[in-house]
Amino acid sequence: MVSTTSCPGSLFKFIALRHKLNFQTQFLHNLSDPSRLFESRCRQDNFNNSSLLESVIWSISLCSSIPICRLIHSRVVKCLNYNDWFVGDRLVSLYARLGFISDAHNLFDEIPDRDLVSWNSFISVFSKMGEVGLSLNAFYRMRHEDAMNPNEITLISLISGCGIVEGGYVHGFAVKNGLLSERKVLNSFINMYGKYGSLNAASRLFQMIKLPNLVSWNSIIKIHVQNGLLEKGILYFNIMRRVEIYPDQATIVTVLQGCADIGVGKIVDAFHGYILCSGLDKSVPTMTALLNVYAKSGRLTASREIFREMREPDMIAWTAMLAAYAIHGYGRHAVDHFNFMVQKGFEPDHVTFTHLLSACSHSGLVNEGKELFKTMYSAYKVKPRLDHYSCMVDLYGRSGCLKDARVLIDSMPMEPNSGVWGALLNGCKVYGDIELGEEVAGKLITLNPSDPRNYIMLSSIYSKSGRWAEFSKVRSLMKDQGLVKTAGCSFIEHDHKIHRFLVSDQAHPDIERIHAKLNDLMNKIGEAGYVANTEFVLHDVDEDVKGDLVRLHSEKLAIAFGLLMYSDNVPLIITKNLRICGDCHNMAKFVSRVENRVIIIRDTKRFHHFADGLCSCGDYW
Repeated sequence: MVSTTSCPGSLFKFIALRHKLNFQTQFLHNLSDPSRLFESRCRQDNFNNSSLLESVIWSISLCSSIPICRLIHSRVVKCLNYNDWFVGDRLVSLYARLGFISDAHNLFDEIPDRDLVSWNSFISVFSKMGEVGLSLNAFYRMRHEDAMNPNEITLISLISGCGIVEGGYVHGFAVKNGLLSERKVLNSFINMYGKYGSLNAASRLFQMIKLPNLVSWNSIIKIHVQNGLLEKGILYFNIMRRVEIYPDQATIVTVLQGCADIGVGKIVDAFHGYILCSGLDKSVPTMTALLNVYAKSGRLTASREIFREMREPDMIAWTAMLAAYAIHGYGRHAVDHFNFMVQKGFEPDHVTFTHLLSACSHSGLVNEGKELFKTMYSAYKVKPRLDHYSCMVDLYGRSGCLKDARVLIDSMPMEPNSGVWGALLNGCKVYGDIELGEEVAGKLITLNPSDPRNYIMLSSIYSKSGRWAEFSKVRSLMKDQGLVKTAGCSFIEHDHKIHRFLVSDQAHPDIERIHAKLNDLMNKIGEAGYVANTEFVLHDVDEDVKGDLVRLHSEKLAIAFGLLMYSDNVPLIITKNLRICGDCHNMAKFVSRVENRVIIIRDTKRFHHFADGLCSCGDYW
């Protein structure tokens, strides 16, 4: 037993903590019937204003209904002052948060002696709600009704909710009133301009900062990475380190997310080294981002190693590893990983099941997918959403169970979206169901008449069956509406650069060597039994012409380039902006056997690992 005389400070802290916990417990109990708390507190002679204020502040922070809000308000009017502990400002925020904007305005107008803090709080409430007009109106009233001069906090609150037009107005005000020298204000403007793609304006503002802090550097890096300019973001990252501003978790995660989007490899290795040297390998969010980028770069083994090295992976890390198995088509591994995650005590959510059902779809695990879909709600209380139905329709469609997919769509408790219908249309294309394909394509075109993919898919169904008249009608409809098919392109990394290839590309500096290598390659695999599948050429032309067209697909050019540039023991990792076509898929299998190479191709849906003449997808994609 601890002596009270030996540690009176600790004892007093313990008594104070117990008193506070008792008060909070009593308060939460009374909150179920709010009148108990306030009636009893107002009647107690020994309950001073400070205690009542503490009760009010607690109740405002926990309040979630307008009746309780009005009850709190009434007690404040009877027992307290609006300006005490800014209780009036807090009530205004509460009314606005609950959606009672008029009440918020009325109460704010009643508050006597409104100061700059009150106005800033009022403006901030509407900015956070996305009510730009209301926040600008409050800004105008503040300056003209109360003759209050805004400070940097006012502007930061405004900027956070502004669009590019409103932000330009606030920017002009800041310049005229000498507030643009504040670093926090400049950081906010940089984020605002970057959010809407005005990178030149953001960069000019960044250059105006005399001593950029970590927030400034993170902002300029983030906006470039999120706008697809990874190289520029990395340039800022390197400059930041040279001026001895050290990156934090947010910096690294931002850059890694940009790397994941384009599937680069060597850059990720460099950042991995930096993470280890800086001690950020203890950060679960950082390592989760690294796991994710390795997975999206085609390096599933590295993702596994990262996950195994995490001491206490959280739910996001578990889900990221599950997603990695899903995009690589490792359905069995994904199911095992899910079961292990549940055994560890983690509760799966709707995101978990989206990746899990996607993994089943990419691996043809029909029975497993059906069982998981059934137990989502019965065992884990996760209600199926559109993404889950889309995965199940995709699972049925890929397996040829088109009727089952149609029945499932008809049983949905919500209206199917383009993702659900698109999954079924892909199944119709694979299995040549023209009648159902026409019906589904009609629904998709009605939902989104400006999406060229729906027309392309229907025309592909017609061309595959040789119905060129219908094919021409669909293409004419596309032309009349000004819709253009997305050009297929493939990317491969070499010598710290991303090399991009288009169909029949002639622009690459080494294109002559690439074409020569490709010709040699096509002859070798032809001798091994490869025959070009020209059904993937969507043109009514002679077979010889079709053969020439399919021969120069971007994936084939990227494979030839990779064979030229990489040594024999290095896997070729290629990223495609569309789904890989059947002929390129078949060609990659032959090349992997003839050249004894591992080829990894990432398309918009999944990864394909080619080795020894086989693909990890089992020709099921």
